[in-house]
Amino acid sequence: MTGSEVPHSFRLAYVPGVTPSKWVRIWNERLPDVPLTLVAVSPTEAFGVLRAGGADAGFVRLPVDRTDLSAIPLYTETTVVVVPKDHLVAAAEEVSLEDLADEIVFHPLDDTLEWEQLPGKPAIERPATTADAIELVAAGVGVLVVPQSLARLHHRKDLTYRPVADAPASRVALSWPQEETTDLVEEFIGIVRGRTVNSTRGRAPTPPQPKAKRKRPETGAGAGGRAGSGKAGSGRSASGKPAGKNARGGSGAPKGAKGGKSGKPRRRP
Repeated sequence: MTGSEVPHSFRLAYVPGVTPSKWVRIWNERLPDVPLTLVAVSPTEAFGVLRAGGADAGFVRLPVDRTDLSAIPLYTETTVVVVPKDHLVAAAEEVSLEDLADEIVFHPLDDTLEWEQLPGKPAIERPATTADAIELVAAGVGVLVVPQSLARLHHRKDLTYRPVADAPASRVALSWPQEETTDLVEEFIGIVRGRTVNSTRGRAPTPPQPKAKRKRPETGAGAGGRAGSGKAGSGRSASGKPAGKNARGGSGAPKGAKGGKSGKPRRRP
């Protein structure tokens, strides 16, 4: 991908209950030159946004239509029942669907759980959203079974929740259009899967720079005053033997000669 082809940002959709902050932080550390834009979507519109190009990838809830979308399952959530704090269920650590048989259990239009058979008694009318169902639970009309992240998202001081052991679970996945598996999508897949920054599947790492070679000192006569192996001014010749003393009369003067004068004249016979 050339510099001119790099998009201005990477658009990441996410459904309620998913917290993408950890992955966004890693993205910003690794690709500070490509801003990541978050796009909040409802579960019912998430796939339409991906198909229409409104987001490059998105955190969605399974199932995903694999005809034109790719998906990587990430994790499975605990399913809980939301009840008023003074409800009998609040006294238990965990309940089963059978424990809810006599309760009105809301099934909102944006429900994220796949039920083979709905638990409890049906409400007269289905709430439009999970948020609407929470309001009805707070009013004491019925209870609501949802993924734990949604119970936390819609937390109220007068409500609590307990795990439901045998309820279907919601699975969160990363999804994107199959025909739009770009370099940046691959980059985000690597982040979500925990690949390191030097992974070969991500952006190519910066090649190591070659180390500068040290210059070997020159050994010729012009290098620092050296001549051969002898040191300049050491008093040694090129052969390594001590040079003759440079006395006043020169190194070739006879032993004992001083100041250039000759010795005593010999007597004539």
